[in-house]
Amino acid sequence: MKKRIISYRMKMDALLAQPPENAQWERILQEHLTQVSFFQHERLIHLIVTVTFAILTTIALAIYCIAEYIPVLALIVLLLVLLVPYIGHYYTLENEVQKMYEQYDVIWSKVNGGINEEKRV
Repeated sequence: MKKRIISYRMKMDALLAQPPENAQWERILQEHLTQVSFFQHERLIHLIVTVTFAILTTIALAIYCIAEYIPVLALIVLLLVLLVPYIGHYYTLENEVQKMYEQYDVIWSKVNGGINEEKRV
């Protein structure tokens, strides 16, 4: 997913660098909204998974602190091994979707003849 979202955003950056007459901005805007919604859904799922792993790690750590049960340390290590990559992946998804919001604003401006953001809201 990381490769897909980054390549899509870079493709959109290249498209936005083209002269306005070379693109059908209404069609591009609709496609961009569709892609953003896909990535938002992916971001939500990864947020849920990341938070779940963080809660499980915290619970396991609390059990270890209270009971000092040594085998729980293995569970904590396993959860941390999974949690750290999930945080990294969620970080990528969040930042790329934020950049896609900025791309949407630029495309929207091109579709509506350069009307600035304050007039739109």
